Amino acid sequence: MATPSPAPRPPAPPAFVRELDTLIRARYPLLYLVSFEEARLDTILQDLARAHGKQLLGWSVTKGLRLVGSAPPAAAEAAREPLEALAAIEKLAEPSLVVLKDFHPFFADPTVVRALRELAQGLKSTYTTVILLSPTLVIPPELEKEISVLDVPLPTSADLVALLKEIVTVVREGHRAVVDLTRGDAEQLVKAALGLTLSEAENAFAKAIAWNGRLDEDDIRIVLEEKRQVIRKSGLLEYHPADGRLDDVGGLDCLKTWLARRQSAFGEAARRFGLPEPRGLLLLGVQGCGKSLTAKAIAGAWRLPLLRLDMGRIFSGLIGSSEENLRRAIRVAESVAPVVLWVDEIEKALSGSASSGMSDGGVGARVFGALLTWLSEKTAPVFVVATANRIDQLPPELLRKGRFDEIFFVDLPAAPERRDIFGIHLRRRNRRPEAFDLDRLAALADGFSGAEIEQAVVSALYDAFAEQTDLAQSHVERAVRESFPLATTMREEIERVRDWCRARTRAASSPPPSVG
Repeated sequence: MATPSPAPRPPAPPAFVRELDTLIRARYPLLYLVSFEEARLDTILQDLARAHGKQLLGWSVTKGLRLVGSAPPAAAEAAREPLEALAAIEKLAEPSLVVLKDFHPFFADPTVVRALRELAQGLKSTYTTVILLSPTLVIPPELEKEISVLDVPLPTSADLVALLKEIVTVVREGHRAVVDLTRGDAEQLVKAALGLTLSEAENAFAKAIAWNGRLDEDDIRIVLEEKRQVIRKSGLLEYHPADGRLDDVGGLDCLKTWLARRQSAFGEAARRFGLPEPRGLLLLGVQGCGKSLTAKAIAGAWRLPLLRLDMGRIFSGLIGSSEENLRRAIRVAESVAPVVLWVDEIEKALSGSASSGMSDGGVGARVFGALLTWLSEKTAPVFVVATANRIDQLPPELLRKGRFDEIFFVDLPAAPERRDIFGIHLRRRNRRPEAFDLDRLAALADGFSGAEIEQAVVSALYDAFAEQTDLAQSHVERAVRESFPLATTMREEIERVRDWCRARTRAASSPPPSVG
């Protein structure tokens, strides 16, 4: 007689659920969960309450204190006020999990803060845990030692796969739309939805079905648009379309070779080979030489989303919110990983970190420290491309190995690179580069940056349009001669930057061939 095979073991709960379960078993009195997903947390907490044999109660300022899943008791009207709710929790006779939703606005009242602190002391001898659930982290100093904080992660791929299967089942059973998804299509759709809450992902899938009455591979664009809206609403990151190409960047052959060798390093094959995911790079150099354009081109070449982190937004708002702003921005970036995170002109935000304690209470130094820690310890596949023009304003800690995979210096383009850049901008404006003497233009534009070459082409186009003729070599030559490049007006500054970078960074371009 054959031995029956053992029943399949149920999948292990997510790490967040295991940690929450441990804290409840350890009888922590106050927990703070940071999340927008109330419905998802309600389901998780119901399972935990059932597993621990505890009743689950919820409180909100609109519904008062009530048992979850039951009609509100008559006394719920009286328990809407925060102080009355805390008093009612203290009198609970049965072991309970109590969820206080959006309780943080009431921390402005010192009486409420004091009452919650006393409740925490009283609950240490009971089997009741109070859980504060809010989309933002606000903890008064008086409660910092009483509350344990957990950041609720966004849904995993497995969560989104389960949601997609549920939606497909409902759609097919109801004959509401056509579902034409291969396994690969479904994986791409789920990958596109990473970074959304379950509610947002459900809305995105529903929008895709409503758009054309079907669910197929073409709906990935609609899901990505929903993700773009989420990132935009965060107010801290900008979502840029990843439509750039490295061919649009003139020169920088050494940097392009370095990038090409890491293009496939985000896949599972690279992990099996023993490779870590690329961490990022720091681009230093002269203004207008293609650093920002390169950041956009990397995302396009690697087919990854491109997010721009504006450090000015991190420091905007109320004093004390900057650290939370950075944490939120990092959480959003990691939630949509793999992703390219572009930090433009990073020196403007970090240059004063060493002395910020005299002007902002040390906020700048704390934000800088948090950013450095994340750059060194991040495990999510977020490829950081930081750019800087003013090298003297960069804190030395940022340049230490381990923050970035490599530090490149982007110099003014040499003659062959200037030739390529003229060709790129002429072609972009529907002109045939072969019709122009690019070698002569490159020689005339000695000392020009890529941005200055582009503006020379644009200026020549204006002249030709005003003369009601097509663009000619003479127009471009005249525009170049009439321009005063940055290399002329800031010669000493550029030479100083070159001297600094020569022994500290890697050149983004090969040295020009020697003449003679």
